[in-house]
Amino acid sequence: MSALKDKLKADLTASMKSRDEVRTRTIRMALAAVNVEEVSGKAARELSDEEIVKVLTKEAKKRREAAEAFSGAGRTEQAQAEVDEQAVLEEYLPAQLSDEELAALVEEAVTESGASGPQAMGQVMKVLTPKVAGRAEGGRVAQAVRSRLAR
Repeated sequence: MSALKDKLKADLTASMKSRDEVRTRTIRMALAAVNVEEVSGKAARELSDEEIVKVLTKEAKKRREAAEAFSGAGRTEQAQAEVDEQAVLEEYLPAQLSDEELAALVEEAVTESGASGPQAMGQVMKVLTPKVAGRAEGGRVAQAVRSRLAR
């Protein structure tokens, strides 16, 4: 079993003992999402830590989008619940890149791929995506690349 999944299970037990409702609910949901991913496809398999991080990133994004939708509809209580769940999930994700770090990686990828002009965005993204995997949201990365290639 992967180290991250072990940590999630241990933290679930600890949160249940301390009666932390939000943490317990969130970790259960995360483990359920991991289990669904493990049994999807032709054959059941164990997920690696990187694959689990992808699942948790997807779940955190769902929470962020739901919180925005709830706050836009004036449902602050539900929005706060989603934000709380997102905070728990982010404890298991790698630290997000700052704007400066992302800009430096974009610059490096542009140089490495020899790209120039907006039509070369695919080449840059191909080089950059593995370097930022899990540490920056795709839309944010694409925006940084787009603005760099527009110069």
